[in-house]
Amino acid sequence: QVQLVESGGGLVQSGGSLRLSCAASGSIGSNAAMGWYRQAPGKQRELVAIIISSGTTNYAAAAKGRFTISRDNGKNTVYLQMNSLKPEDTAVYYCNAAWGERMRTYNYWGQGTQVTVSS
Repeated sequence: QVQLVESGGGLVQSGGSLRLSCAASGSIGSNAAMGWYRQAPGKQRELVAIIISSGTTNYAAAAKGRFTISRDNGKNTVYLQMNSLKPEDTAVYYCNAAWGERMRTYNYWGQGTQVTVSS
């Protein structure tokens, strides 16, 4: 059973920084893409950043230049370093693991961690 557990959220002032962590356990595919998504009140969940097995990363426009996604394969952990935070970054941040294997697709979510940025 795959589990993703996020941590590191909290309240921070505008311009501050936070680092989110996603600890993964269970049988995650070696080709899994790990991503961070967020959902603000009244809005749809959106992609923030993603890192694939090769280490290639991709960011939403709102995250480019401010956020950095990384992974520590030895610790089965994915991080999201968020700098220069803005009030509009306030949301619940979710970790995601997705991959395909033997004609099946797998998609798992963490429980989310709240990030609140005050102005």
